[in-house]
Amino acid sequence: MKVAITGAHGQLGSELCAVLGAEHTIIPLDHSNLELGSPEAVAQIVATRADLVVHPAAFTNVDACARDPELAYRINGLGTRSVALACRKLKVPLVYISTNEVFAGDALTPYYEYDQPRPVNAYGRSKLAGELAVRELLDAFYIVRVAWLFGGTRNFVRTVLRLAEQPPSGGLRMVDDEFGSPTYTFDVALALRELITSEQYGTYHLVNRGVASRYSFATTILRLAGYEDVAVTPIKLADFVRDSTPPPYTPLSNLAGAALGLSLRPWEDAVAAFLQR
Repeated sequence: MKVAITGAHGQLGSELCAVLGAEHTIIPLDHSNLELGSPEAVAQIVATRADLVVHPAAFTNVDACARDPELAYRINGLGTRSVALACRKLKVPLVYISTNEVFAGDALTPYYEYDQPRPVNAYGRSKLAGELAVRELLDAFYIVRVAWLFGGTRNFVRTVLRLAEQPPSGGLRMVDDEFGSPTYTFDVALALRELITSEQYGTYHLVNRGVASRYSFATTILRLAGYEDVAVTPIKLADFVRDSTPPPYTPLSNLAGAALGLSLRPWEDAVAAFLQR
């Protein structure tokens, strides 16, 4: 199968190219041959003659999205609409990678796939716009929500390790009242490899099992990497001033994927595997 992957050099895109490339012909799409939100985007994707399109490319800088919500909508909303239109012309399925930030974060338990989205920031609203475009235009699609991704060279795990090498005065400060589902890109790619051949279309939460705060995520990384002596001070979201408003509680529950046998390992095991890799 010929699989076109947007954002092919990004954190998840590069992992997908490697994992799916073992069984499929990969058509990598990046800024050099695809400009999301431009009038040419539809034709550029149609020209690939792909049998399936996987769309992880996005404007993911949540603070920059807050500063320029129109750009966020243009890339994440209209850009995804272009990808969906191309799939409609090609008559092929689409895998759209969405986010935990489509939810408000006011729940008391992890969100299921069909809980009502209610984003509280510009990034979440733009990604939800992409979900709506996919549902409006296509019958054959997988909407896959992920959260707190780590993999590749730029992610939370590597940031914590870099800070541990030269800790700031007073040690690290990590938020302890923001909760999510830390998720390894390699595990997502393995699950997607199975999902795309299932033809079980719909909405999925593909995240590593378990719930973590930013504080517990960071302290686990330090412990597994041998930096137990690095001091970490818990702080509150209100103490961490930023342009975006992160939803405080957005762990995801993988109900639909688990029903197909797609269950990702606990996030602590995934962190250990990433550090070893």
